Amino acid sequence: MPEERDISPAEQAQAPLSEEDESLVHRAQGGDARAFEELYRTHVDRVYALCLRMSADRDRAEQLTQDTFVRCWEKLGTFRGESLFSSWLYRMAVNVVLNDQRSRKRRHLRLESTGDLGRYGRAAPEGRTEERIDVERALAGLPEAARTALVLYGIEGYKYREIAEMTGLAEGTIKAQIHRARKLLQEALHGDDEGTSES
Repeated sequence: MPEERDISPAEQAQAPLSEEDESLVHRAQGGDARAFEELYRTHVDRVYALCLRMSADRDRAEQLTQDTFVRCWEKLGTFRGESLFSSWLYRMAVNVVLNDQRSRKRRHLRLESTGDLGRYGRAAPEGRTEERIDVERALAGLPEAARTALVLYGIEGYKYREIAEMTGLAEGTIKAQIHRARKLLQEALHGDDEGTSES
C-alpha cells in the first residue's frame, strides 16, 4: 500500500484546534450557515474518500458523506474543541458508515461492487495513479469486515482498541481481520499481475 496519507485521526487528536477551524466552528455553532459551508468545503473530499474506502461503492459513499455532514450539523453543539474538528468529524463519518453496514446487514443487502474506484480521489495527488487505482480496486474487493478493519487501522490510523470500541468486536478479532485483509490485498496486488508491478 502507498505510504502517503493524511494525518490520522489518532494523531490529530493530539493537536489543538486550529484558529481557522475554531473560528468557523464557533460561528457555525451559532447558526452561521456560511461558516458551516466553509467547513464542508474544507473536509468533504477527505470524508468522501473515507466513506468510499469503507463502503467500496461510489453512490453509497456520496450518500454517506451527505449523512455525515447532516449529522455533523445536528451534533455541532456537542463539539467542545478538545481535539481537532477534523478528528471529531472523521470519527463521526466512521460511525455513520458502520451504522449503515449494520443496517444493511439486518436488511440482508449485499455489498455492491465497483469497477471504477480509481476516480475516488477527487483531490488525489498527481503521480502514482496506476498504483493508487490498483490498491483501491484490491481494497474494494476485500470482504467487508476485513476491509473496514484495514481501512480504520492502516489508513485512518486508529488503534486496535479504538476500532474494537467502534465496531463492537474483540481486539483479537480486529487483529485477525487486519491480518486476513493484508494477506488478501497482497494476493490481489501481486498474484494476478506479477509482471506489471515494476515501479
